[in-house]
Order: sequence, then C-alpha cells, then structure tokens
Amino acid sequence: MLDRLSGHLIESSEPLPARRSRLTDRELAWCLRAQEVIRHRPIVAVFAGISRLGDGVFWYALMAALLLAQGAAAASAVARMLLAGAVGLAVYKGLKARTTRSRPCARSRLIQPRAAPLDEYSFPSGHTLHAVSFTLIAVYHYPALRWLLAPFAVLVALSRIVLGLHYPSDVLAGALLGAIVAFLALQGPFI
Repeated sequence: MLDRLSGHLIESSEPLPARRSRLTDRELAWCLRAQEVIRHRPIVAVFAGISRLGDGVFWYALMAALLLAQGAAAASAVARMLLAGAVGLAVYKGLKARTTRSRPCARSRLIQPRAAPLDEYSFPSGHTLHAVSFTLIAVYHYPALRWLLAPFAVLVALSRIVLGLHYPSDVLAGALLGAIVAFLALQGPFI
C-alpha cells in the first residue's frame, strides 16, 4: 500500500483493517520522518539511553535518592510514586491488551526499531505514562526538581517516537493518562 502523505510503500504482516484511520496513516508518516531526520548514531544512542533510563532505572534511582536525602520526609512522595507506578502499569497493560495496536516498526518495514520493545503493542506509551506521572508527583513534593524532571520526561516521550516504537497519539495518550494517574495519586492522604 502506498502512504498518501509520504509516498512511501507501507508493508504490514497482517491485513489492514477497513477501519484504519487517516490519523494512523499520518502518524506512520510522522514516525518515518522522525527516523529520517534523527538518524545520526550518536543522537539515536542518546535517545536509546534516555528510553532505557525511562524503563524504570531513573525513577527508582530518584525514589532511592529522595529517601536517602530526605528520609521519612520523602515517604509520602515515594509512596505516591509507587502507587502511581502500580496503577499506571495496570492501566497501560489493560489498554494494550484491548487495543492491540501494532507498533510503527511492525506496520512498516521502512521504520526500524532502534531499541527492543518491552512488549508487542503500541497504545498507549507506558514509558510516557510513567514519566509524566512520576514527574508530576515528584515536582508537587519537590518543585525545584522540575528543571531536571520536566525535560527528562519530554525526552522520554520523544524517544519513543524517534526509536520507532510508538505513534505520536500513543505518546499523547500516555501523557494524559500519566497526568490523570498522578492527579489521583495526589488526592489520597499519605503519611
């Protein structure tokens, strides 16, 4: 099939459903453009490293650092982050199982996965969901961290598109869900 926007041939391992939206077609073209624009190995390596840190390494290190630096005063923030992490995991795994949206790299042979996906499906971006929820909770408790965490969360979200693993709408949905999860986690009384 020829992509109407980019003029590139799109190959799929499964028959394209009749309900495939124009948005998905456009997003596939955007993913291809992102890979064409960001193709230098050192830059791709930076995005791959950011994505790897967004797997949880960065967030667990942040929680440990908060507890080491602040002791019991950090317990509320860390408890809320852990709650948001558990709820976020359940939400995104449930949505992925229901939507079964193929990743861009699975939809087009022209989009190369630049990192190994953690699971099969694309919608929503769990990395983005967790980056946004953890950032919002941490910044609520420690506003000075916004200068570190907000840019990192944005880079995690962008990395998922650059690496060919998510569509822009996966990332936007992950960000929205992350904000909702953070808001809910901040409502309950903790310690």
